[in-house]
Amino acid sequence: MIGNVITWLNDPSHWRGTGTTDGIVTQLERHISYVGIALLIAMLIAVPLGLLIGHTGRGGSAVSVANAIRSIPSIGLLILLVVIISPHFHGRTQAGFIIPTEIVLMLLAVPPILAGTYAGVENVDPAVRDAAYGMGMKGGQVLLQVELPNSLPLVISGVRSAALQLIATATIASFVPLGGLGRFIYDGLAQRDFPQMIGGGVLVALLALLVDLLLAAIQRILVSPGVSGRFSKRADRRRGAAGEADSRVAALDEAEVAA
Repeated sequence: MIGNVITWLNDPSHWRGTGTTDGIVTQLERHISYVGIALLIAMLIAVPLGLLIGHTGRGGSAVSVANAIRSIPSIGLLILLVVIISPHFHGRTQAGFIIPTEIVLMLLAVPPILAGTYAGVENVDPAVRDAAYGMGMKGGQVLLQVELPNSLPLVISGVRSAALQLIATATIASFVPLGGLGRFIYDGLAQRDFPQMIGGGVLVALLALLVDLLLAAIQRILVSPGVSGRFSKRADRRRGAAGEADSRVAALDEAEVAA
């Protein structure tokens, strides 16, 4: 079976597509577009809301409500929204299927981003916040110049979690007449073409891994070394190396004295 999956993935026609079916490259572009649009909308909603709740300390129940939304079955909600929305669109447009799909994906992405942003702001050291107010900063300045930079690790962690969930869940777009990498999974299952089905799953897993590595690199760039702890780790290594060097020098001095 593994050999058949590798053969399916290495077949050029599966990457280019044929006259009747779209290839891996086309479906990958669609999958990324579904995920990117939903993630962007979720960030525009959840990050400002999380910053506001964390800064003011009010509305914390909204985080719990958002987390409760994650328990809603994705496919069931997708079918319900398609039934409600798609009759309003006619002709050759796919908007009646794309809009419900993006709504479902957006609802899944909001909770982890909101929770991460809220937790990041709430966990800022009160002494740091008080020092900022003591320097004469206003509420908005404290939020943007102190709380937001210190909360970035948890904010980006929420975005990474949401991105991974979206990449996996965006396969449901193929449950309705849309594309994406889920098309290989659903078509493979319907045709009992298991190499195609497993190959689609492998592509989804590889995409999730690559996106997570990319977001991890972005997090390393955006987060200050002082906040992430990289600066202190480098300083500890330097102190450790200096301590070892001093120990060697002292040992040599003792050896010379003894001689």
